Amino acid sequence: MTDKDIEDADERDYAPGPWWADLRTWGAVALIALGALAAAWVWFRLPGTSAEPATGYYQAARIITIGLVIVGCTLLGRRRDKAAAAEESEQSEESKEPERA
Repeated sequence: MTDKDIEDADERDYAPGPWWADLRTWGAVALIALGALAAAWVWFRLPGTSAEPATGYYQAARIITIGLVIVGCTLLGRRRDKAAAAEESEQSEESKEPERA
């Protein structure tokens, strides 16, 4: 086995993530709006709606659900970051104060 064979074996090729993985808050809000629009489309039975309305509502609900999960995760992450920053600033303030006996 040559050194080149070993180098090639160490490189890993990871598959790209899901299509919605890089959406941020506004992308998630757009998904929620798109899902609501799809549900309205099914409600009014506009062209392109399937014969079974439950299928259309199911697809719209899936889009809305993905948007809600992304928004929830984003907001939860922001909340955790703010709490960590506040805790860090409190610790730095405590270390600045001189100890009194």
